[in-house]
Order: sequence, then C-alpha cells, then structure tokens
Amino acid sequence: MKKQIVISMVIGTVLLFGMAAVAELPNPGMKVIPDRTALVLTDPQNDFLSPKGVTWGVVGTSVTENNTVENIEKLLKAAKANGIPVFVSPHYYYPTDSGWKFGGALEVLMHSIGMFNRKGPLDLVGFEGSGADWLDRYKTYIEDGKTVVSSPHKVYGPENNDLLLQLRKRGIDNVILAGMSANLCTEAHMREMLERGFEVAVVKDATAAAILPEGDGYAAALVNFRYMANAVWTTEDAVKAMGYRISAR
Repeated sequence: MKKQIVISMVIGTVLLFGMAAVAELPNPGMKVIPDRTALVLTDPQNDFLSPKGVTWGVVGTSVTENNTVENIEKLLKAAKANGIPVFVSPHYYYPTDSGWKFGGALEVLMHSIGMFNRKGPLDLVGFEGSGADWLDRYKTYIEDGKTVVSSPHKVYGPENNDLLLQLRKRGIDNVILAGMSANLCTEAHMREMLERGFEVAVVKDATAAAILPEGDGYAAALVNFRYMANAVWTTEDAVKAMGYRISAR
C-alpha cells in the first residue's frame, strides 16, 4: 500500500510539473519574407461587414468593437504600399446551390437568409452593391488588377476552391490571414493552410464573429487561433511587419 502511495505521489508530481511547463504556450512568430508572404482575406463582403448585410444583427457588435472594417482596410493599404500580394477567398452561392440535400446549422441559415447570393457564376446582374459584393471602401484595393480573387469557397474552408493552388503557384508559404467570420471561414482557412504546410499569422482585430445564444463565436476563435496559428497579431503588428520585411532565408 505504501509503495502504491509513493508511486501515485511521484506520478502526481511529474504531471504537476509537466502541466506547469506548458502553462504558457510558446509564440513561434512568423516573418514577413519578400516574395513568400501574402495577405489573405476571407469574405470581405457586404453581408458580413455592412450594416445593410443580412448578418449584421448578429455580427455587428463584434465588427464594431474590433474596428474590423477599418482594420481590414489598413491591412490592404499596408500590403499594397509594401508590395505584399493580396488574395481574396470569397463566398458565393448560385441558384444551383439551392439543390443541396443537407447542411450544417450555419449552412442552412446562410441559404435561408439569402447570404452571398448571386444570379450565377457568369452572371453579374444585381451583383453591384449586393450582399455578395465587396464593401465599397475595399474596391480600390481588390479591383486594382493585381489582387488575386480565388474561386468561391462554399462551406467554410479552402478545400474546394483554388486559393491554395494560387498561393503555391506564386511561391507563397507565409500567410497573414484576416476577414470574416472568425470562428467559421477564417478559422477553417487557418486550419487547412496549416495542414498544407503554410505558416499563418492571424490578425485578431481584423476579423469578428456572430454572438448567438449558443455562444460568442469570436471568443471561441481567439482560443483556437492562439492554440494553432504561428502568430496572433493585432492590425498594428501586421502593418509594422509588412513595412519591415526581412531578407529571404
């Protein structure tokens, strides 16, 4: 019995010290390297970021508190000023997508409220100023002929669009990630890019999320960003990093 007690005490001590050792997660960080780093924005669209968007009632508080709209513009401005390529992964739904037979909770909601709806993949009738369109203040940056707009993602992540192909074809392996929505498309893009061997720095105040009775999506995302991303930056951090690029390693 005494032997068992001693063994239990030793195991308990080892576990205690082990837990103390990981109580503070490391901060790996990420370097902004010329020709290898890009700014990636998920869903910088009216339905998320405009007071007229169909989700404003649940995301507006988070967007406003984080200064998300203004911070995304600061990132765009810094990227363009410092030669950092910009990629946008948009979210569009076409009439044929209404034929889906099943979906998760947010998928069903998005379809039911007409979020990101377009007339068709080759049809821009009614697109200008719609919920699927960019915010007007972003258009000068996104529609400059240099920004890469990928094919749309349909659920949350980039697994089924060409974003990662576009990044790889340009030799990009470091990503500064921002956009909407924090615990959905932004987090899903982060997860997939990490799995595919990218380094990812998430800009925590250039995103936001819905606050629902089930919980605060933004708070949930912050936990996972810290657990998984190479870095979690503020907009100020990201702008500074883009302005001070180091030589390629």
